[in-house]
Amino acid sequence: MEYAIAVIDIGMTNKKVAVYDDVLKQADARYRTFPPKMIDGLETHDLELMETWFTEELADLAKTYPIKAIAVTTHGATFVCVGKDGKPALPCVYYTHEPGEDFHNRFYARFGAAETLQARTGTPYLKGLINTAKGIFFAREGYPKRFGHTRLLLQYPQYWGFRFTGKTGAEGTYMGCHSYLWDQLDHKPSPVAEGLEVAALMPQQLNNSWDILGTITEEFAQKTGLSSEVILTMGIHDSNSSLLPHFAKKGETGFVLNSTGTWCVTMNPVKTYGFAPEELGKVVFFNISAFRTPVKTAIFLGGQEFETWSKLFMALHRRNDIPPYDPALYCSVLQEQRVFLLPELTPGSGQFPGSHARIVEDGKDYPFEAIRKGLSIPPCCKNYEKSFAALRLSLVMQSLTGLERTGMVPGAGIFTEGGFRKDPAYNGILSGALPDNRVFLTDIAEASALGAAMTAKMALTGKRLPDLSRDFEIAYREVEKKGIPELLPYRKVWLGAAEQGKW
Repeated sequence: MEYAIAVIDIGMTNKKVAVYDDVLKQADARYRTFPPKMIDGLETHDLELMETWFTEELADLAKTYPIKAIAVTTHGATFVCVGKDGKPALPCVYYTHEPGEDFHNRFYARFGAAETLQARTGTPYLKGLINTAKGIFFAREGYPKRFGHTRLLLQYPQYWGFRFTGKTGAEGTYMGCHSYLWDQLDHKPSPVAEGLEVAALMPQQLNNSWDILGTITEEFAQKTGLSSEVILTMGIHDSNSSLLPHFAKKGETGFVLNSTGTWCVTMNPVKTYGFAPEELGKVVFFNISAFRTPVKTAIFLGGQEFETWSKLFMALHRRNDIPPYDPALYCSVLQEQRVFLLPELTPGSGQFPGSHARIVEDGKDYPFEAIRKGLSIPPCCKNYEKSFAALRLSLVMQSLTGLERTGMVPGAGIFTEGGFRKDPAYNGILSGALPDNRVFLTDIAEASALGAAMTAKMALTGKRLPDLSRDFEIAYREVEKKGIPELLPYRKVWLGAAEQGKW
């Protein structure tokens, strides 16, 4: 290979250092998970340990591959306050931390009503600290003295860029990802950003994801064995990064990406920004693509729900297998309309913030915690296969709502990637529920890392994104479509229970 590209891909669960060759084929990858570092009773990111690992892995990979560029992609809603010594001035708290209703009430009392902010910033009301502005507000309240020592406030990808290059920057996809910090109507920092009084701490210019932040520092070059001429791009939000391979192959509109994992993220690249009145107050929002175009987005913790409920069913039956898809069983569950599994295990995180995790059978509620503790077990849980059928149907119900809320139109292709693309039950039911849309499974195993590598190649070569489409192939395998007439009446009852929050 003429040169190689290193990608640091930071998810909430898994961290990865990958290497791509000059035609965007992944040549190597290293993986690790990091437990939270507990500080003041809070789960925080262990930035120091992560940096040590990234450095060690890059040093090892540099022995084999001619790395000329590094790109960073990270999960959203995270920032780092940097002190004058160039290190974190206060803990980097997990965005999953829930500070309580009083905190959220204080935030909106100070910065404006939730629906007003949603209309202007594209950011919905979410629990926890899943909005960057709420994270900043929490840091100011919780660590006022240490926050006062902050000299730089950097978004998460750019923090890592700063650690590797010593340079600071800001970039559009991260500023605009459910942050409350960017005014989507006026295309400038929002009134919330101004009210937080952090503008002076943040880089003012928004750059492109493929712009060069700088070359790595001499110190970092010595630690890794890389040349000090290695460039580092500006960084990119992971969900937006996963769109880039499809933009290169399919253009910038006309499809909806159904990215499934811990977070299921439905992204519809659209031509214009704006909410219908009935959408305000719902968990639907706008990301900003790498090309500064609007991406209507909906999320829910589908992977977390599947894993948590699966472990519960496995424990009840002392099994560890996932039952295969039996269409006859699923049609029976749909037709009977007796068993419904409902979200949300993490309240306020998805499309049904008023719903609490439970199974409803024959009109009776069985809360998740009661089932877990063995206090109240629904009869359906005695049937292993039926339990999983209810779970998979629930995930399809949530996905359908996400697709609808992102403005899916008839004829648009639905591209499913991530963990659920391996589940025949999920894909078969989803396809059957969408008579006017073709559902495809992609073969991209790590789309966010590939997208980040593409930004680095653009920086190295000066090529445009469409020029890179010849470097790689994506297999779009269509899911066989079979009508499921029982689905619509079942979904009507399921939605009624989920939207009311109780049976």
